[in-house]
Amino acid sequence: MPPAPLSQKEIEDRLAELPGWSLDGDRIARSYQLGSHFAAAALVVHIAQVQDELDHHSDLTLGYHTVSLTVNTHSVGGAVTELDFDLARRVEELSAGHGAH
Repeated sequence: MPPAPLSQKEIEDRLAELPGWSLDGDRIARSYQLGSHFAAAALVVHIAQVQDELDHHSDLTLGYHTVSLTVNTHSVGGAVTELDFDLARRVEELSAGHGAH
């Protein structure tokens, strides 16, 4: 059974628990600054591993010292679901270990 789309209020409530994350159109989004390009690339690899574990994938962009991601749930027409917030929480947990802010 596919996940249910979240209401605007549910999205806002969950975003309040994830500083740095915001609603960007029909997706939740976050950018991270890192100390080097290598650190940013390592974070991308770690995020990719988590995405494979969850079987839920974001659009992930590697910049010079930055990593950005946006995510929604394609299987429900591109709406934001709890799956997106599960991924966001996991990324938040691992990003500090990479020195991201």
